[in-house]
Amino acid sequence: MKYSYYPGCSLESGAVEYDLSSREVLRLLGVELAEIPDWTCCGASAVEPVSRLLTLALPARNLALAEREAPDADMLVPCSACYLNHMRVERECEADRKLAARVNEALSAEGLSRSGTVRVRHLLDVLARDVGPERVGQAVVRRLEGLTVAPYYGCQVLRPYPLFDDPERPASMEPLLKALGVEVLDWDMGGRCCGASLMATKRAAALALVSAILDAASEADLIVTVCPMCQMNLEAYQKEAIRSGGRGRPVSVLYLPQLMGLALGLSEDDVLLGKNMAVTDALRGKLRAPAAATV
Repeated sequence: MKYSYYPGCSLESGAVEYDLSSREVLRLLGVELAEIPDWTCCGASAVEPVSRLLTLALPARNLALAEREAPDADMLVPCSACYLNHMRVERECEADRKLAARVNEALSAEGLSRSGTVRVRHLLDVLARDVGPERVGQAVVRRLEGLTVAPYYGCQVLRPYPLFDDPERPASMEPLLKALGVEVLDWDMGGRCCGASLMATKRAAALALVSAILDAASEADLIVTVCPMCQMNLEAYQKEAIRSGGRGRPVSVLYLPQLMGLALGLSEDDVLLGKNMAVTDALRGKLRAPAAATV
């Protein structure tokens, strides 16, 4: 399996642990990545109020580069916001040929063109459907028994494009987690919004959302996610959310590839566990206990 790889800005700054652990886990699972040369920011959510064309042309440029470098490979994107922006180009240009022509006219300034042959894939989609839990289970060298994990998907990976899971009751992470030896928490908050985009403008509403998620995950040892915005929001604001809402307790929040890496034989340093802001002593103790048995 070979994919073009788009890390995006978050994975080269605040979420470097997500980038490194994703690359390492995919390598251990036999997945080959070729980073797209000269990729640029997808525009996130900041560009659209400035220019509708630019908000499409920025991710379209990355797709055009991916087409030029590896026309037969899907483009793998770990960040849910980046995934959403690139998917939007794919869908809107497919539905509107005039729009597609305008985007290509903008790209022509760099001698680029996008034809739409490259598919955009989220990391979770690739892990769940291309790699699969059976292959993950075969690669496990240290079963993480004794851990209860709350899988958290967030909004953008499945809304508005529910390509590989149910956005209301997502479950694609569960077989992967069970392959690691952990117990999966049965909860209904995995697809709920964490309020990340509200934190700057409607802080009380965002803190209430974070508090509700932490409260629902109170029986778990940790939350795992595949979204840098969700991870940052649930980590950085959990103390404030608990204080203001009076619910929940501190919970460790890891990226899915970080937890997978530990089960596949990587060390805490290998997956940059020290970069996480909210890793409880209780979780570290369980990770280092004999119960996390070597296969």
